[in-house]
Amino acid sequence: MGVLRSTQSMEAEVEEMRAALAPLGRHGAWRSGAAAKREAGAEEGAAPEARTVCVTGGISFVGLAVVDRLLRHGYAVRLALETQEDLDKLREMEMFGENGRDGVWTVMANVMDPESLNQAFNGCVGVFHTSSLIDPGGISGYTKHMAILEARAAEQVVEACVRTESVRKCVFTSSLLACVWRQSYPHHRRRFPTIIDESCWSDESFCRDNKLWFALGKTMAEKAAWRAARGRDLKLVTICPALVTGPGFRRRNSTPSIAYLKGAHAMLAEGLLATADVERVAEAHVRVYEAMSGGGAAGGRYICYDHVVRRGEEFAELQRQLGLPITGVAAVSRPGYSDDGDGDGRFALCNGKLARLVSSRRRCTYDVYYPASYD
Repeated sequence: MGVLRSTQSMEAEVEEMRAALAPLGRHGAWRSGAAAKREAGAEEGAAPEARTVCVTGGISFVGLAVVDRLLRHGYAVRLALETQEDLDKLREMEMFGENGRDGVWTVMANVMDPESLNQAFNGCVGVFHTSSLIDPGGISGYTKHMAILEARAAEQVVEACVRTESVRKCVFTSSLLACVWRQSYPHHRRRFPTIIDESCWSDESFCRDNKLWFALGKTMAEKAAWRAARGRDLKLVTICPALVTGPGFRRRNSTPSIAYLKGAHAMLAEGLLATADVERVAEAHVRVYEAMSGGGAAGGRYICYDHVVRRGEEFAELQRQLGLPITGVAAVSRPGYSDDGDGDGRFALCNGKLARLVSSRRRCTYDVYYPASYD
């Protein structure tokens, strides 16, 4: 949904987008589809239309990274943009030329308009739904109303995929927040923490009662997508990333990040506050998509994170970078919680399903602390 901004603000944002994409350029991103196919070793004899996909929210923080990864893997990408402002930003970035020259086409599509979605998806074999509805009002950047709209949009996108004859697969970007928020029960000491994996869902009533609107929206939207796809001729997978960080995230992804961090003290204390580098999130999208083909084993949900925040200093740094009041380590201290990374959080995140798909060398572990940079 478009937000009116001053010309100076828009120019600053475009510069930030360029800076964020600069590291990608050294790998050869945003060049011709043919060049990308040669580097990626695309399948010989594959028809061009068999590698054409559509990405919603293509100029968002995650969307841009997914587009870049798709180009590296040799795909032709159709960017579904919602507003003229989005198109203007894309043009000012000057990352590629006229439509199709660099393997990227643009099309206007409203996620609430089934007809425009059908037109955008027509001719594509796959859809990556990365867009998210964000309300610019309020410090959280997300309201109860936006949660309802996001669920409707998810249903519309999946229905459009089903109705579009060419589309066979859909990768849906959800959130780790759709997995972690549940009613708290009396804590009995266990030898091992409770595992949070793809089988876990956030409790919608709990999210409503605690005004966790961003978590509610992600949970409702993902469930709506699964309901719409059930029993239909469409392969659907969902990616549930943690707080997405990476170059430029402070400006490019600040509103969703602030919304994500509502309730962060509780997540930190329970071992559930995690981050995911945007490039790894994008790679996960493409790897899962490719594993859905033929007799591929990919299916269901995939939790995606690469670091669990265990130290109060890390959390304070996230707050500082996002312009939030720094509450300090004391705010997350509780019996059994230790700031040295050895706390006995009641829960442990597990991304073993995705790790096994991406690399047999990676396995599900209780994260060892490594210093992380969020710049």
